[in-house]
Amino acid sequence: MPRRDDIVRAARRYIGTPYHHQAALAGAGCDCLGLIRGVWRDLYGAEPEVPPPYTPDWGETGPIEHMLAAAARHLVPIAVAEADAGDVMIFRLRNGVIAKHAAILTSRTSMIHAQSQDRVREVTMNGWWLRHAAAAFGFPPTVP
Repeated sequence: MPRRDDIVRAARRYIGTPYHHQAALAGAGCDCLGLIRGVWRDLYGAEPEVPPPYTPDWGETGPIEHMLAAAARHLVPIAVAEADAGDVMIFRLRNGVIAKHAAILTSRTSMIHAQSQDRVREVTMNGWWLRHAAAAFGFPPTVP
């Protein structure tokens, strides 16, 4: 069973990794989903599913909540207000669009995420992020 500090430690290995769309490798490149995928591999080994190819603007097209559905298949849903270090937060970057950004909390007020045209960073989860939080999930105690 992964402990919160194990999850945070695994996520922090990605700090400084350049953003690379669809990648999931610490030090080489990752996007926000790749960060979650890479931490999953560190905790459990093989990924539970391989995401299909997706374009950088996939969240602006179509009504299907792909990221929330995938998270619900493999992670444990929790209340956003209860999320803490080691939990996954999923965000809607704009009102009225599907959720398409993910991060791993390092505390109730900070998170690690990968954002396009940047590197993976640990940042303060300020009011903007909290207002855009769509859902929160914990990593499962064991691989289903």
